[in-house]
Amino acid sequence: MLKLSVVVPFYNVQTYAPDALRSLELNAREDFEFLLVDDRSTDGTPGLLERAAAVLPGAVLLRRERNGGLATARNTGLDAARGRYIAFLDGDDWLAPGHLARTLAAIEALNCDFVRTDHVQVTGRERVVQRVPYGPESVVADPRAGILPASRSTAVDYPYAWAGMYHRRLLDRGLLHFTDGLRTAEDRPWIWRLHREAESFATVGLPGVFYRRGISTSLTQIGDERQLDFIRAFDQVLADTAADRESELLIPKAVRTYCAIIAHHIGSIERFEPAVAKKLRSMSADALARMPRAALERALDSMDSERSALLRRLRRRSASVTASGASA
Repeated sequence: MLKLSVVVPFYNVQTYAPDALRSLELNAREDFEFLLVDDRSTDGTPGLLERAAAVLPGAVLLRRERNGGLATARNTGLDAARGRYIAFLDGDDWLAPGHLARTLAAIEALNCDFVRTDHVQVTGRERVVQRVPYGPESVVADPRAGILPASRSTAVDYPYAWAGMYHRRLLDRGLLHFTDGLRTAEDRPWIWRLHREAESFATVGLPGVFYRRGISTSLTQIGDERQLDFIRAFDQVLADTAADRESELLIPKAVRTYCAIIAHHIGSIERFEPAVAKKLRSMSADALARMPRAALERALDSMDSERSALLRRLRRRSASVTASGASA
């Protein structure tokens, strides 16, 4: 068995793919494979991947017949993975030389289900190290310890799949696949499931992934309807958490995080197309109405006044519209 499979989806990233591919070459080993997934790109990306697959040690080129989004593209790679360990990279990011070997050595030494790593956020020429919001480092723990408390950022708020490495037993248990078709927030149900259902994890520092922010091709910069998939993603988080044996403890955290994400999107609603903005308000109000009332009230009480007021207005507007419809 190969030691490591690295799943790397690409979609219309011809400007950035060369950096990702060069960084894979600087991480290559004879017992590593790189699963290059072309998610039906329409620019020059397919040609770049074809040329890379011919010279990059361990490269396997996988072509999807139609574009499915990041979650589905990652699943395509996972289905083909042969390694004892799994890692991810996105096609517009890159790795420091030797990062994969260092992370592999760490997870093998710790002998746990998965490790989480720090990363470097890249905005233009600015570089900022982002830490995993959990400590201490290099200490194996129950992944559930990374979920709470609800009142501050924790490991489930650091959902990046590429910021870590995962033992194959998680793949065999069905814990590493993503929800097919999610165009954004695909890593939210995924990270919650890992922390609820895996048996052991650790953080190891090692900020060797360089994550680009603010690029025009990134879905986070595009205000179209695909952004609204965060509603479906967090609905899944709530449903899965409600079925958990410790649901009473965990639901307040899930609800508060959901509220924070809604507030973030509503607070920057001007970046959305008008029709999408209207749908965002409606879907967000409906989502608030679905949340457990007691947990929602606690979440709103715990938030800063600006976000709390925004969400309360949204909820009142939804209730008013519902009442008007019922009376009619």
